[in-house]
Amino acid sequence: MQRMIGIIGGSGVYEIEGLEGASRVAVKTPWGKPSDEVLVGRLGGVPMAFLPRHGRGHVHSPTSVPYRANIDAMKRLGVTDLVALSACGSFREDMAPGDFVLVDQFIDRTFAREKSFFGAGCVAHVSVAHPTCARLSDACFHAAGAEGVRVHRGGTYLAMEGPQFSTLAESRLYREVWGCDVIGMTGMPEAKLAREAELCYASVAMITDYDCWHEVHGAVDVAQVVATLGANADHARGLVARLPGLLGAGRGACAEGCDRALEHAVMTAPGVRDAEVVAKLDAVAGRVLG
Repeated sequence: MQRMIGIIGGSGVYEIEGLEGASRVAVKTPWGKPSDEVLVGRLGGVPMAFLPRHGRGHVHSPTSVPYRANIDAMKRLGVTDLVALSACGSFREDMAPGDFVLVDQFIDRTFAREKSFFGAGCVAHVSVAHPTCARLSDACFHAAGAEGVRVHRGGTYLAMEGPQFSTLAESRLYREVWGCDVIGMTGMPEAKLAREAELCYASVAMITDYDCWHEVHGAVDVAQVVATLGANADHARGLVARLPGLLGAGRGACAEGCDRALEHAVMTAPGVRDAEVVAKLDAVAGRVLG
């Protein structure tokens, strides 16, 4: 099977350089327009697609990002392995601004977003017990290390609605009671939707600040975030450039089962599935819905 790497760029990562034969594609999806046109080409001989999550110029807030359209567009283009880059705050002294964290767990505190491709007319329940792909995360870990980034393998990401940053009470709750490691606004429902789309998904959280719990560093503000974004973005682009060499062009079945996540997930009997809903799921779930 041919591998295609998808990259969703977070705050500060709106472009990617070095793609051979690069072109921008306006992908039509049943879920509306993606955040932007998708930049497609080849890197190191491996097909790649890049989509800026907030759009070029940062036009989408964390809540208005069209998550379903973004994931559908990636799947529709043939992406098999999806790497999500995002800025985040840290709840750990040893996870400092400039560090990267390979997230392996999420706590979803968002409330104003569509979180599933499925629903009335075609119901499915997908396991997200392990929401990221260990194999793909390992590749990102090694790529970040080779770039000279201090990188942490594993961490729990608290997904908040935003767009405001945390209150001090919230920050202390997430850090001291819930034991979270980092906080951001875009990790969910993106990871859940990637699982429904049977994509291998890795989350690279790029730390910009200490949220507001840290007594010395004080409350986070946009100026502080922007000051760290530039260096993080350069390292992120270097990480992406190393992935084709680490992953290779060929691809077998995912040992983690990411590409078979829908195997036993669809609950609605074939005879009563809503034809219009099923039609919208052609890219995401066509493998199991026929």
